[in-house]
Amino acid sequence: MAGQGEHRTGGGDEAGILAGSARVPLSLMLLSGTSEAALAAEAPFPLLDQVSDLLDYFYGLNLHSAAAFGLFMGLVSLTTITSLLLMVERRRSARVERALRKELAALRGSDDLAALLMGSERQLLVSWQGRDSEPRFQGDPSIIGEGAPARRALAFGTWMQPGDAAAVDASLELLKQRGEAFRQVARTLFDRFIDVEGRTIGGRAILRLRDVTGDRAELLKTRAELATARSDLRSMTMLLDDVAYPLWIRDADDKLIWANQAYLRAVEASSLDDAISRSVELLSERARDEAKRQRKNGATYAARVTAVVAGQRAVLDVIERPTSGGSAGIAVDVSELEAVRNDLQRQMDAHVRTLDQLPTAVAIFDAAQTLIFSNAAYQQLWGLDPAFLASRPTDSEVLDRLRAARKLPEQADFRAWKADFLAGYRSVEQQETWWHLPDRRTLRVVINPNPQGGVTYLFDDVSERFELASQVNSLTQVQGETLNTLKEGVAVFGSDGRLKLHNRAFADMWNLPSDTPAQNPHVDAIIKVCRQLAPQEEPWIDIRGAVVGLADMRMGHSCRFERRDGTALDCTAQPLPDGATLLSFTDVTASVNVERALTERNEALERASRLRDEFVHHVSYELRSPLTNIIGFTQLLGDETVGALNPRQRDYADHIMRSSASLLAILNDILDLASIDTGSLELTPEIVDIRSTIEAAMRGLEDRLAESSLHLVIDTPDDIGTFVADGKRVRQILFNLLSNAVGFSSPGQTITVSARKRGGEVIFDVKDQGRGIPPEIKARIFERFESHTLGTRHRGVGLGLSIVRSFVELHGGRIELASAPGEGTTVTCIFPNERQESPSDGRSASSALTPMAAE
Repeated sequence: MAGQGEHRTGGGDEAGILAGSARVPLSLMLLSGTSEAALAAEAPFPLLDQVSDLLDYFYGLNLHSAAAFGLFMGLVSLTTITSLLLMVERRRSARVERALRKELAALRGSDDLAALLMGSERQLLVSWQGRDSEPRFQGDPSIIGEGAPARRALAFGTWMQPGDAAAVDASLELLKQRGEAFRQVARTLFDRFIDVEGRTIGGRAILRLRDVTGDRAELLKTRAELATARSDLRSMTMLLDDVAYPLWIRDADDKLIWANQAYLRAVEASSLDDAISRSVELLSERARDEAKRQRKNGATYAARVTAVVAGQRAVLDVIERPTSGGSAGIAVDVSELEAVRNDLQRQMDAHVRTLDQLPTAVAIFDAAQTLIFSNAAYQQLWGLDPAFLASRPTDSEVLDRLRAARKLPEQADFRAWKADFLAGYRSVEQQETWWHLPDRRTLRVVINPNPQGGVTYLFDDVSERFELASQVNSLTQVQGETLNTLKEGVAVFGSDGRLKLHNRAFADMWNLPSDTPAQNPHVDAIIKVCRQLAPQEEPWIDIRGAVVGLADMRMGHSCRFERRDGTALDCTAQPLPDGATLLSFTDVTASVNVERALTERNEALERASRLRDEFVHHVSYELRSPLTNIIGFTQLLGDETVGALNPRQRDYADHIMRSSASLLAILNDILDLASIDTGSLELTPEIVDIRSTIEAAMRGLEDRLAESSLHLVIDTPDDIGTFVADGKRVRQILFNLLSNAVGFSSPGQTITVSARKRGGEVIFDVKDQGRGIPPEIKARIFERFESHTLGTRHRGVGLGLSIVRSFVELHGGRIELASAPGEGTTVTCIFPNERQESPSDGRSASSALTPMAAE
């Protein structure tokens, strides 16, 4: 027992060891979900040996151990089966997942393809999940309008034609309620076509709006235009069928292809096919041939022909014109009109024969103001050409011709007069007026409106009765208009001394009351009013005597009035042949003032001339004499003949000498200008050597040239020769020009004096390289007392250039100036070289002195 117990105990220990050894692979098998065979295939060989030993041991166990082992193995089998089931389920899940992923990828591709297809054309999709659900929009909403929101697509009336909008709205309602699919083409308000399609897909209602473009859009547009044209053609055809005049259309072969009901009734045909099959025609063969001939020439056939209409003879006005495929024509029945016209013509002929016997001029104009009748007296009265009257002129043309021939009353505004005269066409009552013609004839004009429109004019010549009145009225009117246009005051007093006639100027001149003409005041009353402005007594006495004096003692009289307001009036009284007296008043205030101004100006000029002469005299004798003494004594001191001078005294004497010389030059310039102004300066012509004269003028400036370090260049041809001029004045001109050039030149610069002979002129040029003259100074550089330093030390009173210009012009020459800032100045003096005078004093230019020495 003990041994057995020990055996059991030992066996139990061994079983525990084996069971522990077996837990490892079993646990791995359960945790990994792998079968034993798979685990055996993957287990290492030492582990397989242990398992084999374990199995051998199991065969040697007892019953209790076998039961425990069976339970254990059941648990292992359950675990194995569960693992196997789990593995199968995992594999099935993996397959399902792979299938779902593949399906998802396919769906994604389909979605991209659908988006690509939707984006490939301009369209908008609207979908509803249910009938009352909110719509969902996909696509391009600009298909209904630029910048329009997508929801506006369902408001069809805002962007579709009314008929199309109603049709789409009704179809969409049926789609949402019953699922009825539809497809329509709608037209927008902007003449675009939209393809509207509705259908149900997967329980959804889908509305697709697609823009129709390309050939289909053009086709739809053409169809719409064709439908419109067909509708218009149908309406036009129905309208033409109701027209009472026959209408027809022929093809290029002149065969009838269409005619209205009036045409069919005229040719007595039951239908168009009947008329075509029987070849019945409205017009005669001759008329059709003529129409065909004119159509070939591209002209419209228009003629009045005779035809048989519905079995009756009728007169038709036919117009047939060519078309692109044949011709179209219309015929108007004018039978009744022609009959009435013939009857009217017979009546008018009878009236013409009657009216031609009347001495009264008669002219009848219709409602269009066209002359339709005139009798022989009318033609004789106005002297109009029968051909002109036969051309049926208008009333306005007749009036214009009569006015051009001066046969109508003279009018200041002929247009207004003619418009007033032609107003008789709009009147319903007879009017009467009188015409006073320029040839002194007087006409009684009666304007009688006609019941059917237009007027009848009756002209009665009553010249003998109104000739005298016409002359008087014409003279009075012309006289009044003439007098009223005069600026002079005119008054006519009768032989009784009363005012008969006056113009507006006379009333305004003497402030007469406005009712003066109606009262016919006496000359004494007029003089009383006028004396308030002109109180002089003697002129008015003479005027009264001229007006009321004895007829054989009246004479013409003239006088002048000085009014209180300073106005001067010349009055003239002139007796008239009928015993009346004409007074005219002329305002001579302006001429009197001008005369006074001229007198005062003349006196002022004479006083100025005397003052100028006195000034010249005083300058010549009162200023030059003391200045000459100063210069003489200064030279005496400078020569030291009365004693030696120290250096300072010698400098003082030099300054006095230069200042005195400058003052003397200014005085000489002023005297020269004064002499030129008074016309007392005379030139002394002599033969002047040009080169020597330039050198003589230069020697007077040698000190200034050396002091300023300037170079003087004389540019003259060797054979420049001489010319006739006042040598002293030429040297003075060159001296002044060189003095200015020296004053406005900088040290080291060059002054050029050139002389040339060109044509009949001698030209001197003095050119420097100084600062130049600005344009605003250049314009007045030759004016007197114009002195400008231009930033230099040169000073002067501004007379040098003025004297230069005066001397050049005295010689008959001219002076020119060319200068610009920074470019120097060139002064050109041009002398005529045509004078042939011999020297008056025998001096030659070679012995000429400088201007200072000459003075």
